[in-house]
Amino acid sequence: MPSPLIVINVVGLSPYMLGDNTPNLNKLIQQGYQSKPLKDVFPAVTTTAQSTMVTGKTADEHGIVGNGWYFKELAEVGFWKQANQIVQSDKIWDVLKREIPEFKVSKLFWWYNMYANVDNSITPRPHYLADGGKVFDLYSSPNGLHQGIEDKIGIFPFFNFWGPKAGIGASQWIGKAAIEEFKQNKPDLQLVYLPHLDYNLQKIGPNHPDIAKDIQAIDAVVGNIISELAAFSPEYLIVSEYGITQVNQVIPINQILRKNDCIKVRETKGFENLDCGASDAFAVADHQCAHIYINKPERLAEIKTLLLATPGVEQVLDKTEQQALNINHERSGDLVAISTKEAWFSYYYWLDDKKAPDFARTVDIHRKPGYDPVEMYVDPNIKFPTLKVIGKLIKKKLGFRMLMDVIPLDPSLVKGSHGRCVDNPEQGPILILPDSLAGDKDYQMTDVFDLIYQHFKR
Repeated sequence: MPSPLIVINVVGLSPYMLGDNTPNLNKLIQQGYQSKPLKDVFPAVTTTAQSTMVTGKTADEHGIVGNGWYFKELAEVGFWKQANQIVQSDKIWDVLKREIPEFKVSKLFWWYNMYANVDNSITPRPHYLADGGKVFDLYSSPNGLHQGIEDKIGIFPFFNFWGPKAGIGASQWIGKAAIEEFKQNKPDLQLVYLPHLDYNLQKIGPNHPDIAKDIQAIDAVVGNIISELAAFSPEYLIVSEYGITQVNQVIPINQILRKNDCIKVRETKGFENLDCGASDAFAVADHQCAHIYINKPERLAEIKTLLLATPGVEQVLDKTEQQALNINHERSGDLVAISTKEAWFSYYYWLDDKKAPDFARTVDIHRKPGYDPVEMYVDPNIKFPTLKVIGKLIKKKLGFRMLMDVIPLDPSLVKGSHGRCVDNPEQGPILILPDSLAGDKDYQMTDVFDLIYQHFKR
């Protein structure tokens, strides 16, 4: 068996970031590695990019057309599903396990982790209680894996993984967990997901001077993994899913559709909920991409014309036009809208904030019919946010129902986004690979599958 291979997904890392803030990545490159731009896949979002890397196929084949889509058989939008079976293609470990029976794989925090054909896995998975409460926890296989690691390095800091407190703590924990898991199980292939750069690149934007500190922080996590596992002589692939660029415009695509009599809502206790099945058309917004599902096909041409005339919208693709970007799949929208590089799509469908659903002001990634980066902010109109949060937590501990409604309804706060393919490869995803695997070519995201295969079959 060749040396172990560790694939580290440093989310949001772009070629232009290498330099004074990345001493550990620089050292790796000096020791026999090459850095190259990695051509992004469309849509350039987490689950599509990861699925492309591990299957070697694009969305029109593996079926992951975004972080979420409209499940027509349920008449519901679903985001951040976790079962591995939802990916409609073999993954690299499926292929290698057939060819190398003793092949061992560990998958840490990469998406579609649950029930994957791997030997060891850890992923976030809260428990949802009957009374509406939520217990933050991880899911691991085999049973007890993450509990044993938490006994050694502490409990996973869930609130650093997403929400207003998202920060380096989650990636530091994942890095330490990867070290412990590798020492314990000695996999041939280990996949590690480090999300830290994803946060402030969206929250304050890539042009903000504080981003340098974030790059330094994630470089230190990578450096610690390399240092702690040096005795095992692994090789590395450093990858990222997309690059994040500065934005200054929000496209409220569902509000536009609603004003044109496309969207229906169900009102309960003064709150409005999107009624997907009753709507003529609605959009599933996902960063700089939006899937528009049309229940009245006779309105398709009208809606396409409407969206093409919307400021900030760069393209609107019907099913035939989607083929050029490898996104034409039964799960993709009847139309797919792509923003300009300075814009992104919000999911908001209500026209009056007083009628926004109760989950809109909370961190609730599964209930919202679209991606919501505003979940990383605390409402600036709350005078004493810490006291408000403490008061709600006390109420929860006393057994009362409470709603952690501290998230603003102001998408203009967001300063960075992704999803469309970048114009400048230096601002897109990155690939750092050993000289022994590198070739004289421009690398596509589908090539990550081939590089892993080559490592173990050379």
